[in-house]
Amino acid sequence: MKLQNFTQQDGYRFQLVFEDGEIKETDLKNLIGSHVELTELKTAHIDCEWGCLEFKNGSVDIEPKTLYRYATS
Repeated sequence: MKLQNFTQQDGYRFQLVFEDGEIKETDLKNLIGSHVELTELKTAHIDCEWGCLEFKNGSVDIEPKTLYRYATS
């Protein structure tokens, strides 16, 4: 299930919208905090082909399956 849209809330907290319309809010700090600094969160974007959430020009990415599992656990 690909990521369709996202909004950064506060800090590492994101609202994620998946392609089926499901919306999840989650804190990604434990998942990406050691790879992405707070100041680098503004680099977040979606890879349109794969539906991954990417940071730092793609050097850090989270595949949609992992992102969905993390957000729903």
